[in-house]
Amino acid sequence: MSKTRINVSLDQDLAEFAKIFAAENRTTVADMVTQYLLALKRRVDGDYVETIFAHPAFQQAMEEAQARLRTGSAQWHSYDAVFGE
Repeated sequence: MSKTRINVSLDQDLAEFAKIFAAENRTTVADMVTQYLLALKRRVDGDYVETIFAHPAFQQAMEEAQARLRTGSAQWHSYDAVFGE
């Protein structure tokens, strides 16, 4: 599919966060926005992606992580802090 350019204005601190978050997660801001918009489009279209959980402990861990993300209580760490160099 061909791509087009969209200009978006953000608050400076949010733009800096997006750049840092993308770099730490080895992706781009454009890819982050694309994934968000695809998820939003699927939700609007009623085309939900079912999550398959193979093990109950995995399911519980995922639900707990999602809950922390929703409440804003998740602690973010840099790639280097997690995997160390």
